[in-house]
Amino acid sequence: MFKDLHCHLLPGIDDGCKTMEDSINILKQAEKEGVVEMILTPHYIENSRYNCNNKNKRELLEKLQEEAEKENIHIKLYLGNENYISEKFVELLLKREITTLNNTRYLLLEFPLNQTYQNSKQILYKLVTMGCIPVLAHPERYRDFQKNPKLAEEYARMGVLLQGNYKSLFDKYGKEARKTLEIFLKKKLISFLGSDTHHLDEFKIDKARKKIKKLVKDEEYLEDLFVNNFDRVIKDEDIK
Repeated sequence: MFKDLHCHLLPGIDDGCKTMEDSINILKQAEKEGVVEMILTPHYIENSRYNCNNKNKRELLEKLQEEAEKENIHIKLYLGNENYISEKFVELLLKREITTLNNTRYLLLEFPLNQTYQNSKQILYKLVTMGCIPVLAHPERYRDFQKNPKLAEEYARMGVLLQGNYKSLFDKYGKEARKTLEIFLKKKLISFLGSDTHHLDEFKIDKARKKIKKLVKDEEYLEDLFVNNFDRVIKDEDIK
């Protein structure tokens, strides 16, 4: 069983699924491989075409859930965003342009992949002080973290949680991403896993579980990664 914190299944609003049919096909594959709940996290990138607001996202989510039920798909869907880091995070939240994960304290965000965002720590600190819990998407993919994995520990001390893309373990984003995620998992710096699915593909849940089990050798932590911490987010509970 797996509960997916990060995917791009809302159709037609970012670089993920283009049509409702695409979304349904991925949901069928996900259910087949053991996914039971998913938070749909379309990109929100200010001043780009990936900036669908909350009202439209909610309408799309309702339509997708209806279509999934017609197809006898039993995956429960929630709404979120993958928010590209911005000086205007607080303003966008207050305006209800972007959303946290299931309208909780948890805010999924991403950094530039290949360059340093100069004010990142200041922005994250501001979010923490206002009561948000930042969740950094796929840290293993960022060049800064690959060069200096200890950077993740600095963010963790600030109160930032880390969400790994488990498909990084299969070299989906290159060897450096795989090595970096393995380091983070061994140190138990990762709080959540996501598929980051954009298009129809294998979910590889069983393979990921076996591989991570060999790395961490801790059944409780494994269950936190695959199920329990997802549940804590949905209920807006604290993560250990």
